[in-house]
Amino acid sequence: MKTDKKFLDALSSPFGVRRGNADYEVAPTEKEAGMPGPDEDVFLAVDVIPMKPESPGVGDDLGSSEEDLPVRGNWGGKLDFIFGCVSYAVGLGNVWRFPYLAYENGGGAFLVPFFISIILCGVPLFVMEVSIGQYLNTGGIGIWNLVPMFKGVGFASMTMIGLSNIYYIVLIAYTLYYLVASFHSPLPWEQCGNEWNTDRCLGIQENHSSLVARNLTAAQAVSSVKEYWERNVLDITNGLEEVGSLRPELALYLLLAWFLVYTVIWRGLHQSGKIIWCTALFPYLILFILFIRGVTLEGASDGLLYYLRPDWTKLRDPRVWIAAGTQVLFSYGIGIGANVALGSYNKYNHNFYRDSMIVCTICSGTSLFAGLVIFSVLGHMAHIQDKDVSEVARSGPGLAFLAYPEMVVQLPFAPVWAVLFFLMLIVLGIDSQFCTVEALVTGLVDEFASTLRPYRRLFTLGVVIVQFLLGLPLVTQGGMYIFQLMDFFSASGVSLLTVVFFEIVGFAWIYGARRIYANIKDMIGFTPNKYFFFCWLFAAPCMIVGMLVFYIAQPEPVTYSDHYVYPWWGEMVGWGMALASITWIPTYAIYFLWNSSGSLLERIKKGVTPQVVPRKAQEGTPTSDESLTLDPPANSVRVLLQEKS
Repeated sequence: MKTDKKFLDALSSPFGVRRGNADYEVAPTEKEAGMPGPDEDVFLAVDVIPMKPESPGVGDDLGSSEEDLPVRGNWGGKLDFIFGCVSYAVGLGNVWRFPYLAYENGGGAFLVPFFISIILCGVPLFVMEVSIGQYLNTGGIGIWNLVPMFKGVGFASMTMIGLSNIYYIVLIAYTLYYLVASFHSPLPWEQCGNEWNTDRCLGIQENHSSLVARNLTAAQAVSSVKEYWERNVLDITNGLEEVGSLRPELALYLLLAWFLVYTVIWRGLHQSGKIIWCTALFPYLILFILFIRGVTLEGASDGLLYYLRPDWTKLRDPRVWIAAGTQVLFSYGIGIGANVALGSYNKYNHNFYRDSMIVCTICSGTSLFAGLVIFSVLGHMAHIQDKDVSEVARSGPGLAFLAYPEMVVQLPFAPVWAVLFFLMLIVLGIDSQFCTVEALVTGLVDEFASTLRPYRRLFTLGVVIVQFLLGLPLVTQGGMYIFQLMDFFSASGVSLLTVVFFEIVGFAWIYGARRIYANIKDMIGFTPNKYFFFCWLFAAPCMIVGMLVFYIAQPEPVTYSDHYVYPWWGEMVGWGMALASITWIPTYAIYFLWNSSGSLLERIKKGVTPQVVPRKAQEGTPTSDESLTLDPPANSVRVLLQEKS
């Protein structure tokens, strides 16, 4: 069996020895640590873990060897991981996507497929991603040293998260625009007569009798809220064919949004614990205030009934189940490497399982609670306008920038409620954004540690600048069409489902669900319920395949605002973005096989054999020397020494 010389040196003292610039210590065996272990006749596990030297500052003369690299670091507090995950998982989608999906897909009946998807897919995959990140102490690319030939899945995840970072933050730029405007009284979208309004403008406080004098019908009229959004904020063109000019105000707010993100993550998200606490808790304070105000409004009960009244016939429609499944993946952030990155900053024996259950409960509960807040307000809005709730209910940006601005005008002290709402959206958006940017940086820095880790802060700044520049086309006059295209293709739908499917195959089937169980037991001292085993191997992959087949068999045309259909070449651009991530998977597999030695069968076997040896072998872990003596990758110093008792 091969062993590292530093490992043998470390064994010379139970207290650790100094070698060069790094410290090593011998971790206690499971018996010494008082943890339940395997039977006596199985394995003896010994680990070498790097002790934490002083972290060099930026600009120190650092070599490229592992010993010279700055330490990676961990979360500073026991609750930082929970707040970090809540910041990431509870985002804009919980507030403006889930409530509308629930209403549109059967109200209370939608909760049936939603919770089934959570139980069979969302929670198990969340636990799997966090556990692997914590076990290997590395990001979304490095974890694929467990299944080297599948490392393309890691690069695909980084591509998706990079694309999503570019367009998602544009929503924060829009929200900043509205937040600043909310400090005016009256609110600028409340009435007509502004330079951006047309002759067809109808103010919110105007009744339809004013249309008669202008020889307009109700169908021809355009609300002042919509004109403010499309003609002032966006100054939107007629289609994707007309990109138009840059919107200076939006570009400035985009720059401000990226600056806010960088100020949080420049040292690493794990060193920004107290900031995460504040940004994670603040939206709940605002949601609670809005809920108290919303349920006391006249007509609120009508909105809540529309939200919760079950339509059981909807459960026969496969699209309802697809909507529930994709919302769970979207909400829990499965497949894009963020959960892995957040988990990787946990200490080795941190009880991530308990924390994961807490995070998943908070995430799902927030979606339900946000629906109560939004639909109580929409019910009041429908009551004031003497309309059905279905006529005022919207999803996505339409809810944030059309429905809610129209509603707050009809409340006393309208600017106050507008400021609270848009401030909440900004915090929700920034929370998710700095977690996804951190996931991208962590994945790349861990994979190319010798090159990037000494200059992490500078590299993070470079990532922020590049993604800001790539986002500028989205704040042009035609930027909303580009935004819609990226939202539809780049990190959702076929691309996301494909990556998640190969993630399940790689970890649960090839690396092995039993090995994951063994890793979890080694970290926290017990194994989770066997239902995770069933979900990883059968339930989750079946659900993902079903959704993927549906997306491919019944493609939907990309539209904007129900009246603009994208040209064929626009959809081809969208598919190009989707393939930009998907093609990493076969491309890297071919690259790995081409550069490996031996016969094709030997190359494949090497491609599915872990290059990072599991820390402790338990039931289901191979015992042959071939799978236990591979050289560890450069970013790992964990070595397993096994021998029969």
